[in-house]
Amino acid sequence: MIKGTRKAHETVPVCLSPYYGGIFLRKKWSIIGQTDASDRTFAERLGVSPFLAGILRRRHITDEQEAKEFLYPERSQAYYDPFLMKDMDRAVNRIRRAIEASEKIVVYGDYDVDGITSTTLLVRALRRLGATADYYIPDRQEGYGLHTEALNKLAAGGAGLVVTVDCGIAGMAEVEAARGVIDIVVTDHHLPSETLPNAVAVVDPHRADCEYPFKELAGVGVAFKVCQALFRELRDEEFEDDLEIVALGTVADIVPLLSENRKLVKLGLEHIKETKLEGLRQLIEVAGLGGKEVTSGQVGFVLAPRLNAAGRLETAMRGVELLMTEDENKARDIALTLNELNSERQQVEADILEQAKKQLASVDTVSARALVVVGKAWHPGVIGIVASRLVDLYYRPTVVVSIQDGVGKGSCRSIKGFHLFDALTAAKDTLVQFGGHEMAAGLTVLPDKIDALRDALETYAQAHMTEEDYVPCLELEAELRPEEVTVDLVKELSHLEPYGMSNPRPLFACFGAQGFDVRAIGREGQHLKFFIDGVGQTLQAIGWNMIEKGVMVERGPVDIAYMPELNEWNGKISVQCKLVELRSSLGRSPLTRDILGGIYLALKKLPQLSENVEQLADSCGVSGDTMKTTLKIFEELGLVMRGGMGYCFAPSPKHKLHLEDSETYRKYANR
Repeated sequence: MIKGTRKAHETVPVCLSPYYGGIFLRKKWSIIGQTDASDRTFAERLGVSPFLAGILRRRHITDEQEAKEFLYPERSQAYYDPFLMKDMDRAVNRIRRAIEASEKIVVYGDYDVDGITSTTLLVRALRRLGATADYYIPDRQEGYGLHTEALNKLAAGGAGLVVTVDCGIAGMAEVEAARGVIDIVVTDHHLPSETLPNAVAVVDPHRADCEYPFKELAGVGVAFKVCQALFRELRDEEFEDDLEIVALGTVADIVPLLSENRKLVKLGLEHIKETKLEGLRQLIEVAGLGGKEVTSGQVGFVLAPRLNAAGRLETAMRGVELLMTEDENKARDIALTLNELNSERQQVEADILEQAKKQLASVDTVSARALVVVGKAWHPGVIGIVASRLVDLYYRPTVVVSIQDGVGKGSCRSIKGFHLFDALTAAKDTLVQFGGHEMAAGLTVLPDKIDALRDALETYAQAHMTEEDYVPCLELEAELRPEEVTVDLVKELSHLEPYGMSNPRPLFACFGAQGFDVRAIGREGQHLKFFIDGVGQTLQAIGWNMIEKGVMVERGPVDIAYMPELNEWNGKISVQCKLVELRSSLGRSPLTRDILGGIYLALKKLPQLSENVEQLADSCGVSGDTMKTTLKIFEELGLVMRGGMGYCFAPSPKHKLHLEDSETYRKYANR
């Protein structure tokens, strides 16, 4: 029996993966590789262990200099020259003229964390250069990007120059309408179309004619390059201020943490430790991270959502105000407000998610290659998060559309292999406008075009995706037994930080682990804790919100996918395993006549057969793959039937059955 706050009868059957709305998500476990002989030579040159050298190799880092820059980005050479970006010289010259003429400059940003940090960074830098600088961010009701009405208001308010950050690359019509009214410099990082805005300057590393070596900067990264160029030209100084702001936006925008991004985030996290930004300090305190070392994960999952809450439910101007203020009391008040808004956002998100799942209950989500859900007046500030949740649940590219005032605003999230921007380009005839990246995008669509959009995405997916692409894969760095995990090893792995897109935290596998002393922990007993025996040491395993899987650990050996981490208690440092996935090791033996007979008898003892294969597998003490194959054999033999409500037993056969009568069993036996 599991120890802890839950009673035995409160433990629900184990399900390895969620079953939602008709789709059963099962992940493939894929071992990327193990350390080989070549890693030892590479390790000697780098001064690291062969184990770490193997991880670098599997991430396609095999050059010694490249490896050193990856492991120690803070020591790497200077940043790339900002003037390698196309139009950077034109942007700097126009901003210089505005500063010298005391012309009012308005930084026009976006309402997400990348836009908030981009806006803050550039306004602070411009003011240090003596500029008369202000900022403007549209709210979500107004919509993403440039708006002619807003530009006209800024011009009427005395602005002579608008510099966009994290937006503007798709504003061809708005820039054209502003000609002769106000000058515009566009700085962005989103993918451009074939036509660029006719602005004073268009600074975007994704321009086809831009030779900048690193294309994957966030919007705040491009704003940082503008700041570098300005300070070099106007002050003959290297700009290295406010890197904590750059790190916030870069991590939050989920861009690849490679090259310059990696250096910016690594240095930015160091700046966060001793930040002088009062607003950021208060946000860290309110989020419960005071006195702790802030990691990229905490930036992405703790700080960014609170900062994002300003633009999701209220106005993103509040987020800029937080990062700009030097008043402690004001900063505290704003941070507390953002914390409350984040809680409110979570509830709004949960409500919309439930409505979306109900819609999808009537959809064949197994056959569908892309999902589109639609709601009236769904809050536009959270539909992007809902789209991400649906991708997690169904593993399908997903579009969530909110219809207000006869217009649909949509947020899109994708899976590996499905390029959203390309897909929306293929579906552009169904859209009013769109923009974004490979994995995330936004769109505007008229309600009567939503079905056509759904069909267009299906057509694109059929042409570009395979069935295998729709099976999520859990990529494991290597098999790592408990006895191999040491404090020194975990400390060495920390050189791979900061983790993020294109540099995920490495996961390891341990097959056939025998757990003991299984217990529930946490205020509501929702978390799982047990111990694993290794040679010479015992490791603690922690599974957050995994208590339902405790029964599996008690029944026999399990396979675990985990992250090794250090745990300090009473001054003693030890290694523990943070569980990511857990599955039973039972039932991996060949499907013999005796095993099939045993499974049949175990199924007969159940009150009823579940439609959830994994629950049936757990009830019989076998793996999900074994149960899936077994049920197919039983169907072919006429022992069970599958209907609308799941599996049920067929009437007792009147003749003797032979396993060889099942085509699946014959194939299995021959294999």
